[in-house]
Amino acid sequence: MKLELKNSLSVKLLRVVLLSALIVGVVLSCAQIVFDAYKTRQAVANDAARILDMFRDPSTQAVYSLDREMGMQVIEGLFQDTAVRIASIGHPNEPMLADKTRPPLQTATRWLTDPILGQERTFTTQLVGRGPYSEYYGDLSITLDTAPYGQGFIMSSVIIFISGVLRAMALGLALYLVYHWLLTRPLKQIIEHLTQINPDRPSEHKLPALKGHEKNELGMWINTANQLLESIERNTHLRHEAENTLLRMAQYDFLTGLPNRQQLQSQLDKILIDAGRLQRRVAVLCVGLDDFKSINEQFTYQTGDQLLLALADRLRAHSGRLGALARLGGDQFALVQADIDQPYQAAELAQSILDDLEAPFGPDLQEIRLRATIGITLFPEDGDSTEKLLQKAEQTMTLAKSRSRNRYQFYIASVDSEMRRRRELEKDLREAIARGQLFLAYQPQISYRDHRVVGVEALLRWQHPEHGLVPPDQFIPLAEQNGSIIAIGEWVMDQACRQLREWLDQGFNDLRMAVNLSTVQLHHAELPRVVSNFLQIYRLPPRSLELEVTETGLMEDISTAAQHLLSLRRSGALIAIDDFGTGYSSLSYLKSLPLDKIKIDKSFVQDLLEDDDDATIVRAIIQLGKSLGMQVIAEGVETLEQERYIISEGCHEGQGYLYSKPLPARELTAFLKQAQRSQAVSL
Repeated sequence: MKLELKNSLSVKLLRVVLLSALIVGVVLSCAQIVFDAYKTRQAVANDAARILDMFRDPSTQAVYSLDREMGMQVIEGLFQDTAVRIASIGHPNEPMLADKTRPPLQTATRWLTDPILGQERTFTTQLVGRGPYSEYYGDLSITLDTAPYGQGFIMSSVIIFISGVLRAMALGLALYLVYHWLLTRPLKQIIEHLTQINPDRPSEHKLPALKGHEKNELGMWINTANQLLESIERNTHLRHEAENTLLRMAQYDFLTGLPNRQQLQSQLDKILIDAGRLQRRVAVLCVGLDDFKSINEQFTYQTGDQLLLALADRLRAHSGRLGALARLGGDQFALVQADIDQPYQAAELAQSILDDLEAPFGPDLQEIRLRATIGITLFPEDGDSTEKLLQKAEQTMTLAKSRSRNRYQFYIASVDSEMRRRRELEKDLREAIARGQLFLAYQPQISYRDHRVVGVEALLRWQHPEHGLVPPDQFIPLAEQNGSIIAIGEWVMDQACRQLREWLDQGFNDLRMAVNLSTVQLHHAELPRVVSNFLQIYRLPPRSLELEVTETGLMEDISTAAQHLLSLRRSGALIAIDDFGTGYSSLSYLKSLPLDKIKIDKSFVQDLLEDDDDATIVRAIIQLGKSLGMQVIAEGVETLEQERYIISEGCHEGQGYLYSKPLPARELTAFLKQAQRSQAVSL
């Protein structure tokens, strides 16, 4: 590797040093010239003092005796000095005894010296007699032309400037030579040795020590470089091992040791090629654990990892029937069953996996049971490529989970259309508010103390222009996933609070409005501020707004949820827990959270007369709420028998079709008026 001369450090250094020396030399020379100008001005003044001192006595005698001839002789003597341009002897208030003038000298340097020294300078001395009276007779005045002094100053300045620059350049050149000898030359030798090093075996050719530089920075640099070369070669083997490890990590799951998605795709590509050639079927099974997140939260993440390891071992037990097994990530696994004749063989494998999960996992895992949902796709019916089969298997598994869990499901053609409809709904949902497609329906809540309407629940509805009325359990999850639930939730809160204000203004005092909060809203940082603003805007009385939250929403991040609920309570809102009994139902969080009401899920109320377990659950929830000082409301009350049972157990309020279905605001207003009249008649 050759270094171009223009890029050489020596050449660059020479430029810098010479330029720096030139600047320093010019600056110092200019300073010397300035000082020399000062000295020249002093020389003019000194010469003037000397001349005046020399001619003071004869000038005094001439003016004393009023001898004009003698005065002219003195003037002629003064003009012997070429610098004297004007001279005069006499009393300032009388005509001069003697005076003379000559034109200034014309020199080539006057344009430069006049601004520095002045064109001419005048000096005067008084002529007085001797003691004891020292009588004043007049003045001796001379004017000196600075041109003779300027010529000397210019000559001296040129010499100073040239000599200063030359000295600086000579010093800079000397410094460059020293630097070149002590640093640049050794560095060039080091570079020559570096070019001879073999990158694969760097320690074979070490850098030799430079004579005279063994103990300075260059010597230390060479020793350090040699140690570095040894370290590089020593770690080359380790680097190759690390590359092999990284390659394995890129192809295999770190926790279970199973192939990852990338490796599975490579294996499945080969399996599909062979199956296409032999005209055989291939089944791809996507196994997704049900509610695995709750296991991590209920126990620990370490326990969750142990369960995944144990599950991987159970799946390996089926390796005799598998062409490939992999972990897709999280709680999802994939199995490939090659060379099958009929789809029922894949169904048998899926069912055997589900049966295996029925057995609890070991004593160390606290006898935990896992459940899973399996999506199955077939080659070539459902797809002819790895990507399509895996994607459709995951879609099938996800769709099966949304309908019913702990089962397997084959991919069918309608999955694509359903997924497309889902995407279209998600897109339309973003514009539903602006297009006026969302509206609220209100369902009354009845107090069992006096059978009076004490509240209404605001229920969100979506009237789609093409699909008609879309059920909330379809579009609410979509809104939570794409983030539009925040804007929709604020719209619902605004509409509900405005409607409550209208009803309060119409005389329906003590009416309460219940609004559902989604999980995303509950954990949104702006929720307390939004609720507080609406309470102030619509001047709602304290405890007239009731916010309903679900158990699962609380448990996703209970600390954040607790902070938000406390802020909402301080704003004057009531907090109700919705669908109680379907989630964790933990007494510890009921005691720790600021809750005002428990809402019994309608799934328990519907069958409580036929199912003893549901009746027991309803009874337990009512007793739990009463013991904690909370109001208890049952939803889904549809018959008088259901009403009599929950009233007998001490339930405070009810809601359901027995009283009214969800109604638009205008119809519910009529319902409230009718209920108010009926209450007045009964009184």
